[in-house]
Amino acid sequence: MKFGPTPLTEAEGAILAHSIKAGDLRFKKGRILSPSDIAALRAAGAETLVAARLEDGDVHEDAAAAVLAEAILGDGPDTNLSLSAAFTGRSNLVVGRRGVLLVDRDSLDRLNLIDEAITVATLSPYELVEPRQMAATIKIIPFAVPDAVLQQCLAVARGTKGPLLRVAALRPRQAGLVQTRTPGMKESLLDKTRAAVDGRLAALDCPPAEEIRCDHSEAEVAHAIQALRTRGCEIVLVSGASAIVDRRDVVPAGIVEAGGVIEHFGMPVDPGNLILLARLEATPVLGLPGCARSPKLNGFDWVLQRLLADVPVTRHDIMRMGTGGLLKEIALRPLPRAEAVERRDRAGPRAPQIAAVVLAAGQSRRMGSRNKLLAKLDGRPMVAHVVDSVLSSKAAPVVVVTGHEPDKVTAALKDLDIALVHNPDYAAGLSTSLHRGLGAVPAGADGVIVCLGDMPRIEPAVIDRLIAAFDPLEGRAICVPTIQGKRGNPVLFATRFAAEIQEIAGDVGARYLLGEYPELVCEVAMEGIGTGAGVLLDVDTPEALSALHAEWRPKEGG
Repeated sequence: MKFGPTPLTEAEGAILAHSIKAGDLRFKKGRILSPSDIAALRAAGAETLVAARLEDGDVHEDAAAAVLAEAILGDGPDTNLSLSAAFTGRSNLVVGRRGVLLVDRDSLDRLNLIDEAITVATLSPYELVEPRQMAATIKIIPFAVPDAVLQQCLAVARGTKGPLLRVAALRPRQAGLVQTRTPGMKESLLDKTRAAVDGRLAALDCPPAEEIRCDHSEAEVAHAIQALRTRGCEIVLVSGASAIVDRRDVVPAGIVEAGGVIEHFGMPVDPGNLILLARLEATPVLGLPGCARSPKLNGFDWVLQRLLADVPVTRHDIMRMGTGGLLKEIALRPLPRAEAVERRDRAGPRAPQIAAVVLAAGQSRRMGSRNKLLAKLDGRPMVAHVVDSVLSSKAAPVVVVTGHEPDKVTAALKDLDIALVHNPDYAAGLSTSLHRGLGAVPAGADGVIVCLGDMPRIEPAVIDRLIAAFDPLEGRAICVPTIQGKRGNPVLFATRFAAEIQEIAGDVGARYLLGEYPELVCEVAMEGIGTGAGVLLDVDTPEALSALHAEWRPKEGG
């Protein structure tokens, strides 16, 4: 192909490279110039133009795109794809049936590496696709390509064992769900899991799951799996009362007792790490990760979509899911069929933003006439030590709520990078200060850690460990520190609870959430963190303050 400035005397039949505007004349790029076009250009005063002229052995961009698209599509009727007409060197492959997109990645790479003039772009392999959605586009970059280059690409496209690209259609079927429970476990948690699973199945055109709830034991799990197979379930999902942490845990042991084989445990996808892949004869059995209770996209969805499209999932397949496997902050809509394609949150995966609220409004009634928050420790007020620790942690911003003796407390915190909020109703109880503090937390915060102003032994590492444990998607929406199994403070909770907390009254703080939502509570052990026992130490009485003074001096001096 010749390309460049072309005299009008040689431009007949050439392809216009750039659009031309001259008076009333409007010619767009890609136009094949006719004799009348040449005359019009000459009348407009043009003498030369930039054009492409095909030579022997060249194939026009549209013809090349069309023949390559046909080769990629292949002759099989089961590709579930159709071709669009080629235009400006582009031909698209369009989805005909809902399903999972399969791409021969090695062949696609070899094809794209042949020459810069010919490109093929597809959606991500194994993506769930909808009818009329574009699955791939074939684009010829210049106006023509050498036939020899095109033939190399065609050889790759036609040389694959199957189609280079196809859609494996979904095959709706009956799934079974086993849910195990332990004594005291709320049925509402099991109901939530059932709703999330049924939502996923509905989005994949399947009926609601056949469900069996049983005790969290190997024998009960085995019996439930066998019963669901007897009912005609072609895939069995098992959600344990506690997460699977080992191949020998209750759920996998129950699958083995039922006659199944464990094929793989774990996956490089987050959320979804703790998935279990097993098989009982021809029936796939999945041990579900805790994030399956959430409607958000996780690794379980990737496996379920493939299974329902009759795409085999091996342990090798799962181990290759790490690229792109960081799925946090990606929403899965509870979807009507035509809207079932997930979209990545624009912000992408990110660490949670955790704000801190320090409650420093109390009257110190048990301390007598003294405001304990202003008691000096190593020359500084107690409340200043607490705020220093919070400021040294990963929590931000830090909101301090004042009430009793606000001027003195404010003076004690002078020059610190905090937001001060005054609670004039502090005498009505702890809840009023909590309301004020939450009201000052930025709207974008994912969670709030509530610290008490009379706990000066709290260290930054304690707060950071709570933040590291926080993951609502994995069921850790409320994080509480422990020492030797005993719960302490501060408490970290997801901001989704803020509206509920605003409804409480009296001398009640955020810890009431621990009783209301036990299934969302994560106990975070603080052994090994300096004075980790500080999570149990609040200074309420003169005796406690004296003991702290006695303990503090040698610590600071030694």
